Amino acid sequence: MKIKQSGIIGLGAYVPKKIVTNFDLEKIMDTSDEWIKTRTGIEERRFVEKGEATSDLAVEAAKRALKCANVSIEEIDMIIVATCTPDYQIPSTACVVQKKIGAINAAAMDLGAACSGFIYGLTVAKGLVGIGTYKKVMVIGAEVLSSILDMSDRNTAVLFGDGAAAAIVSEVEEGFGLLSTHLGADGDLKETLGIKSGGSLHGTTAATLEGKEHFLRMKGQEVFKFAVKALPTATLEALKLANLKSEDIDLIVPHQASRRIIEAASKKIEVPMEKFFLNLSKVGNTSAASIGIALDEALEKKLIKKGDIIAITGFGGGLTFGSIIMKWCY
Repeated sequence: MKIKQSGIIGLGAYVPKKIVTNFDLEKIMDTSDEWIKTRTGIEERRFVEKGEATSDLAVEAAKRALKCANVSIEEIDMIIVATCTPDYQIPSTACVVQKKIGAINAAAMDLGAACSGFIYGLTVAKGLVGIGTYKKVMVIGAEVLSSILDMSDRNTAVLFGDGAAAAIVSEVEEGFGLLSTHLGADGDLKETLGIKSGGSLHGTTAATLEGKEHFLRMKGQEVFKFAVKALPTATLEALKLANLKSEDIDLIVPHQASRRIIEAASKKIEVPMEKFFLNLSKVGNTSAASIGIALDEALEKKLIKKGDIIAITGFGGGLTFGSIIMKWCY
């Protein structure tokens, strides 16, 4: 069986209207604008208003991706939503999105890889389109991280924001599209980033709520050490699979977690920072939505053109990591 070449034929992104600046956070926690900018590069982020859910952001991004790809909703035959902040435990957020956008011909499923979710989702879509199981797969990374933040914890609360991005993956002309992908995980580090209660191991109780165990916690130094190794490793492995070298890359769109992490990765990959696209200063870390939002903005700013070699790379809770090398289709 001949594997079909697949790629992104349309992108869309959406962030909530509410802007939360570092100066806003100064008023409610022990932090400062200078402290946050120096350590992360973040100046502001977007938070949802009360009543807005992950699916709402996903729907807005999906509509924009469909318009960009000039694809009708009836043509979508699979929806993958990468998120760690689903609307519900059951049903999946993908099913909620399917209903809201009227994708009557689509199967739907959620994918959990935290900040690596968009890369994992695109990899699944690549395989499904490649073997002909589905023709047009919608991959969405969407998060309402403000719903799991302890706003008194400056180690996490200053980092994250809300947003969504969607990509339509379909068969593309030979030589273009998603050329290679490299994924990885290290479960030994599962306790460095996560939420302690709310699952089958530790259910939600009055005691866990009082102990704030339903909020996201992170061991920043351990995550940093992992990331500065994982991002270069994944990118270089994906380049090798695509028979390309670092100097062939036109643009790298990394997970927007921390400028310091990205600068460290830049040195190891031997790609100058000028080739990295960053927008974390305005949106913060939006987890599974991060790479898609940045990719969409880079495209909007005409930093990407047909034929460019684009690398996307990220890491997240699990801990997970991955990279994709693509030759841009449009």
